[in-house]
Amino acid sequence: MVLGAVVGARLYYVALEWRQYRNNWLDVFAVWRGGIAIHGALIGGTLVTLLFCRWRRQPFWPLLDVLVPAVALGQAIGRWGNFFNSEAFGLPTNLPWALTIPMANRPSEFLDQASFHPTFLYESIWNLGVCALLLLLFRLGNQGRLRLPAGALSCVYLMAYSSGRFWIEGLRLDPLCLFSQPPFCSGGLRMAQLMSLLLILLGGAGLLWLYRFRRPLPDPSGLTA
Repeated sequence: MVLGAVVGARLYYVALEWRQYRNNWLDVFAVWRGGIAIHGALIGGTLVTLLFCRWRRQPFWPLLDVLVPAVALGQAIGRWGNFFNSEAFGLPTNLPWALTIPMANRPSEFLDQASFHPTFLYESIWNLGVCALLLLLFRLGNQGRLRLPAGALSCVYLMAYSSGRFWIEGLRLDPLCLFSQPPFCSGGLRMAQLMSLLLILLGGAGLLWLYRFRRPLPDPSGLTA
C-alpha cells in the first residue's frame, strides 16, 4: 500500500504539472526534488489495497475501515515535513502563530512579507482530530453502542478529512491548479478543493446508502464480510 501510495502521489503531481516535465521527462523519476500529492497517494494506496484484497480473497471495506485512522495519523505527521522544508504555507498574516519563511522560499509576489499562515499546522491538527474521531467511532462500534456497518468509517474519513482540506487549501500559495498557474489559480480550479468536494459527495452518498437505505456498500473485491 505504501509503495502504491508513493507512485500514485508522484503520477498525480506529474500529470497536473506536466509543463515542468515535458521537455525533460527523466525528471519524472526525480522524486527527491519534491513533487508529490496526497490525493494521488490516496488513489494509489486504495488501488493497491483493492488488489491485495482480491489476491487474498478478503473483503475490501472492513480492511479499509481498519486502515483509515492510521492514514489520518500518518497525514498529520507527514505535514511536518512541510515545516522543515519551509513549503506548503499560506497567505501572509500577522497572527501570533504565523510562520516565518526564509526569503529564498517566498513566492516572488510576497518577497516583502515575512510571516505566513502555517497551513501545514492547520492540516496536521485537523488530521489528528480526524484520527481521534475515527478511533472513537471504531471503539463505539466494537462496544455495540453504535451501528457501524462495513465502509462507514471510510466514508466518515472521506468527509472529515476533505472538509478540512477544502478550507485549508484556500489559504495555500502553492496549489495544484487546473488551466491556470499558482499562487491564486486565477480563473481556474484548485485541484485539491475539487477533489475534496468529490470525496465529500462520495462519503456522504456512502453513508446515505448504509444508514438511510440500510444496504451494504458494493465490495469491489467481489466478496462480502
